[in-house]
Amino acid sequence: MTAELEVRIRRLALTNAAEHEGEVRPGPVLARLLATDPALRQRSAELGAIVGQLVAEVQAMTPGDRAAELARLGGAIESTRPPSSDRSELPPLPGAAEGNVVLRLAPFPNGALHIGNARMLYVNDEYRRRYKGKLYLVFDDTIGSEEKRVDPEIFNVILNDLTIAGVPPDAVFYKSDRIPRFYPWAVRVIEKGGAYLCTCPAELLRRNRESGTPCPERSQTVETTLEGWEKMLGGAYAPGEAVLRLRTDLADPDPAFRDRVLMRLSDLEHPRVGRKYRVWPMLEFSWAVDDVELGLTHVLRGKDLVIEDRMEEFIWKLLGVKGPPFLHWGLLRLREAKIAKSKSFKEVASGVYDGWADPRTWSIDSLARRGIRAEALRRFTLSFGLSLSDIEVPAETLYAENRQLIDATTPRKSFVPDPVLVEVDGAPELGTVSLPNHPDHPELGRREVPAAPPYWLPRAELERHAGEELRLKDLLNLVLPTGPVPAGTPTLRAHFAGRENKKLPRIQWVARAGSVPVELLELDGSRRTGRAEASLLTAAPGDIFQFERVGFVRLEDRWKRGTEPVLACFGHP
Repeated sequence: MTAELEVRIRRLALTNAAEHEGEVRPGPVLARLLATDPALRQRSAELGAIVGQLVAEVQAMTPGDRAAELARLGGAIESTRPPSSDRSELPPLPGAAEGNVVLRLAPFPNGALHIGNARMLYVNDEYRRRYKGKLYLVFDDTIGSEEKRVDPEIFNVILNDLTIAGVPPDAVFYKSDRIPRFYPWAVRVIEKGGAYLCTCPAELLRRNRESGTPCPERSQTVETTLEGWEKMLGGAYAPGEAVLRLRTDLADPDPAFRDRVLMRLSDLEHPRVGRKYRVWPMLEFSWAVDDVELGLTHVLRGKDLVIEDRMEEFIWKLLGVKGPPFLHWGLLRLREAKIAKSKSFKEVASGVYDGWADPRTWSIDSLARRGIRAEALRRFTLSFGLSLSDIEVPAETLYAENRQLIDATTPRKSFVPDPVLVEVDGAPELGTVSLPNHPDHPELGRREVPAAPPYWLPRAELERHAGEELRLKDLLNLVLPTGPVPAGTPTLRAHFAGRENKKLPRIQWVARAGSVPVELLELDGSRRTGRAEASLLTAAPGDIFQFERVGFVRLEDRWKRGTEPVLACFGHP
């Protein structure tokens, strides 16, 4: 790390500490650093560790030392370039003309669309917008294996995900409706000498492919292959006994590209067409057909599908067909998002997860449940352009985009997690206190909240500051009793210490008389209980608030206005 970069990070950490009364967190500091210099995003993992170390150093400094150090480094950073202002421009589509661009999304229906699919959604949609073209949804619902089966419920789940994401398709197609259209293409490939009927056992085939040895049936004549194809269609073979295989170069450097399967047999029941068809195309063969028949002008997808590109191009060249060009992007990961669609499917099906909107799935629906706007996800995704590099960034990068969209219009509310009731001996008579709905946006108005003791205070803060003088934010100062807070303690007693706004540790509070119970769904699926301002009872499901010193939350759709407890889902810091 250069000395200049260390100064930038240290200055950001000191600025963050000044903005939050000495409480500084690594996530926002890293997000602001990456926002000011997108070139650093590929080093986010390395920088995250460095930021954590420097933040710890800043946290350990006294307020006076922090102020002096910040002045020495040039003072507080008044503003940083917002994340969405520096975009990696998408390159022009080769040969594209306005009004004449057709693109596709091709999900396999075995799970909801998630954060890892966002690049597919928004890059395709952005080009559709740019060229006033069309975007098709083509469900890749060819028959899978016993382990990877089409789920009938997922068709509607994906359609709903696209609605949430703001990416409505111009037309919807199902591969299972198009099975008969693939058969004539298979015949054309056979007639060109490009395929043969293979009945080799799987283990023999594997050895032959690795060694580049032709299987005994590779030398079939076109006539013999056509006869075998008709037998395959006519039911003469059982699943696993025969496949239609493409003749490629057995000396190809990639053994996986040697004589790949075009068509196979299956007796599995399909949720849309039952057992109407026994002969099914492999996905890459179905793409080779549909990308031409549906009039695709460009195919945009991840670089991990390059072998599928080769398959399509090989078939098109063999048949003398012109297909669309391919554009690729690298893998984009959020460090905190551990996505495994198969695991999510099992957990949703078993009830361990709260449906596909469970935050642990990182689905499009779950992000909406958390109050993360589709526009924030779009901006975040498109900021990386079509880079072929695999990129991993912290979730804070996405959160920064959402924060930029919602912060200025989101009211603040007090929330006390794991609350303990505290009486304050000697406290003055207090009725209500007027608090700003947003400290930086007076146009959002003020709210009157009950202020008479006793107060709900967070257990963790009571134990952390036992015996110390604290300030209830925007209200009064008190001295806490010494010692731990035993579980089940009905009420603690503290002593009033004045109302002067002194430099003291500040904690959240809610007066008992003006509070309501809250159940907050966390990102790990756990539920945190607490007390918050009773005005939440008049809010509506879907409303977003910032729980001070906690983060942004969204009231659950299933919560009924006016009922207790208030149900909310944590969004992000």
